[in-house]
Amino acid sequence: AALFAHALSNAGALILSGLAKGVDSAAHQATIKLGPRHRTAAVLGTGIDLVYPRQNILLSQAISRQGLLVSELPLGVGPQARHFPRRNRIIAALALGVVVIEAAERSGSLITARLAADLGREVFALPGPIHSANSAGCHRLIQQGAKLAFKPDDVLEELHF
Repeated sequence: AALFAHALSNAGALILSGLAKGVDSAAHQATIKLGPRHRTAAVLGTGIDLVYPRQNILLSQAISRQGLLVSELPLGVGPQARHFPRRNRIIAALALGVVVIEAAERSGSLITARLAADLGREVFALPGPIHSANSAGCHRLIQQGAKLAFKPDDVLEELHF
C-alpha cells in the first residue's frame, strides 16, 4: 500500500482511502511522509469529530493538515457497521480508480471495488499468494475483470498519469 501510494502521489494523484487499520493507514501515512505538496483524503464512517479506529487519531490530525477528512455523517455519530459500506460508496464515487491491495473473500474493499466498477471507474487488484486468505478477494476480482496490478506503473499507465 505504501509503495503504491508513494508512486501514485508522486505522479500527482490524490490518495483516497477510509482511514481503516492496515492498508488504508499505510496509504495515508506514505502520502503524508512525502511532504506538504502531496495530498491524501480520508472518507470516514463516523462523524468528522470522531476517529475510528481510535489508534488513528494522530493520523487523522495529520491528514487534516495535509489533506482532507470527509464524512456524510453528522458530528457525534460513532462507528456502526452499516456506516462503512456507505463510506465505501463515497470513496468509489470520488476515485478515478480503485486499487485493491489485499482483500479476503468478505472484505469491505470488495464492496468499494464493485461500486467503483458500477460507476465506470477502473478497478485494479494485486495478486498474492494462492493460499493466503487475504489474497482470495483480489484473485476473485481479477477473475471478474479487474486489471491485474503488480507495480504502480500498471495503474499510472491505465489512468494516463
